Amino acid sequence: MKHDNVIRVLFIESSVEEAELLINVLRNGGVAVRPSRATSADEIQACLDEQIPDLVLLNPGTPGIETAAVLRQLDASGRDLATIAVLERLEDDPVSDLLAGGVRGVALRRRHDQILATVHREFGALSMRRQVRRLETALRETERRCDSLLDSSRDAIAYVHEGMHVRVNQAYLEAFGFQEYDDIIGLPILDLISGTHADDFKGALRAVSKGEKTPPPMELLARRDDGSTFKALVEFAQATFEGEACLQIVFRQQTVDPALMAQLYHDPVTGLFNRARTLEHIDEAVAAAAAGRQGQAIVLVEPDNWKELVATAGIGNADQVLVTLATRIRDMLDGDDDVAGVLGDHTFGLVLGPRSDLEHAALTERLRAAVADAIVDAGTRSFTLTVTVGGVLLAEKNANAETVLDQASGALRNAQNQGGNRVELHDPAAREKADAEREQYWLDLVRDALAQDGLRLYHQQIISLQDAAGEFYEILVRMRGPKGDVLPSYFFPVAERNGLLPAIDRWVLGHAIDALAHRENDGLTTTYFVKLTAQSLDDPDLLPWLRRRLETAKLRRSTLVVEMPESKVLTMLRKAQEFSSAWRKSGGKFAIEQFGSGLNSFQMLNHVEADYLKIDRSFMTDLPQHPENQKRIAEICKEGHESGKQTVAEWVEDAVSTSLLFACGVDFVQGNFLQEPAKVLAEEYLPV
Repeated sequence: MKHDNVIRVLFIESSVEEAELLINVLRNGGVAVRPSRATSADEIQACLDEQIPDLVLLNPGTPGIETAAVLRQLDASGRDLATIAVLERLEDDPVSDLLAGGVRGVALRRRHDQILATVHREFGALSMRRQVRRLETALRETERRCDSLLDSSRDAIAYVHEGMHVRVNQAYLEAFGFQEYDDIIGLPILDLISGTHADDFKGALRAVSKGEKTPPPMELLARRDDGSTFKALVEFAQATFEGEACLQIVFRQQTVDPALMAQLYHDPVTGLFNRARTLEHIDEAVAAAAAGRQGQAIVLVEPDNWKELVATAGIGNADQVLVTLATRIRDMLDGDDDVAGVLGDHTFGLVLGPRSDLEHAALTERLRAAVADAIVDAGTRSFTLTVTVGGVLLAEKNANAETVLDQASGALRNAQNQGGNRVELHDPAAREKADAEREQYWLDLVRDALAQDGLRLYHQQIISLQDAAGEFYEILVRMRGPKGDVLPSYFFPVAERNGLLPAIDRWVLGHAIDALAHRENDGLTTTYFVKLTAQSLDDPDLLPWLRRRLETAKLRRSTLVVEMPESKVLTMLRKAQEFSSAWRKSGGKFAIEQFGSGLNSFQMLNHVEADYLKIDRSFMTDLPQHPENQKRIAEICKEGHESGKQTVAEWVEDAVSTSLLFACGVDFVQGNFLQEPAKVLAEEYLPV
């Protein structure tokens, strides 16, 4: 679930504390929440009118409301809402009543994992229902346009179900000499095929009815209603009509050379199928997999080091290299259902017919080896080359053209990143193993980075809208990876699962202090905002270590601000309170990130002292189009200023938003629109 995909949740719950606990459960599980709370029918209606929630988390024991009446009210709103009942215990009759009343899921309050899983499931189902409705609308519009195009087409087109005509266009009537649609609807299509070609045509229809691949275009004699005949090139395609699977058959009267027609489907350089036709074959394979056909695979093949290869062969001979590769590929395919085509400038796409997983692996490995063992002649030059093969095994679960192409491409890129000249086939069933390998890979990188100083400091300027003195920056951490610096979203989850976040926090804090000291020695007054993870609050030596580092740095004008997200502070309220108080007494400052996203964020400030409030990023999305967000930001600024706190707006997207934030009273703004993160120079965080 993407962080910027905010879920609007209505909590029907009498206790603010219980609602906040559920919010933290969701946020800690990676769910971005925009909450509201209601305890009466009027408040529920106001939330339905103003917020339009996605999910409703209902406590059936909320005083003052009748659960059945609430469910009727939610149903009467006419909105597609996913209602989840959060229960103290499961009892058969009450649960049955809830489900009968419209509740879509139930979860035990004490089982946070169950609550999170149920929210993920129901929001996923809700998103799917919304997508289906959008697709149904698009489908109706597409069908309307297709009907219009069908009637205006000059080609004779028929839709055939179980050998009978169910739909034809006007050109079809004219081609076969019929006057009215009623004269042909229900007529067997074999009645319009000359006897000399009837058996071949019948075989093609039989193959389609068995779920085999769509037959290629065929030449035949078609018979008109008056008994006369004409030559036609007949093309087949899978289709649906009024919800039923059928076959679209196009009769093209032979007015052009069949060889010329065949060229429309083939790449002029390699002779393989062109991109459009290859994608059609992939669509057909996916449709067959969705219908239950097993054992197919989609494979991508690319020559390694293509730019260097072209330089070696000479740009004028690049096509000859592709022709040689295409020939190798064509020679290696040994199945009647195997298809080879071109998908890109130097990318070949293969659709492999039914085989076992081991047979697919053996075939693709033979293909790789055959290319590597051969000598390529290109003009006056001879050389060897290698290819990388990446593919995916087709199954019903991944029967989607975009999905399988993404998976095949991912397998190809992964194999190339490991040096190329290898084969990698993605098996959807092997996900757990791949996840374990990926976990170990990132864990090794994190450990190496900590051991060998492989982390990097970045900073992003925070701009004052109120002319505050000095410079302000957010400190960000990156990890040096095999192909450049890596964002923390890739390695932080692994570090968290393996208890390495405190070590990363210490590295960042220590180097940030050194960088501050370096800037201060240059006469600059600087404030650094540095993130602290929740795991570090369990480290009793963190504060003493920080005090020693600050004393060594002897900062006089510059300031270090430690920041934590609101959801983490609420989850570890006592420890956050103790840290914030002791840290501020040591001369540091404290900031709360993602502020304002809770039900009563300011109530938390009665327990945790803070100097800065960094407003939740969800308020910044399309800010000019959301006056309710502007109003909420102004309220946060007003309350914050009254208690002596300054506000920071992150993720600012445009100049208009900046002006609106200034009008709301925001003190600082930050975002890629203003300045993208940049590396902190290495000498800035060497010990002074």
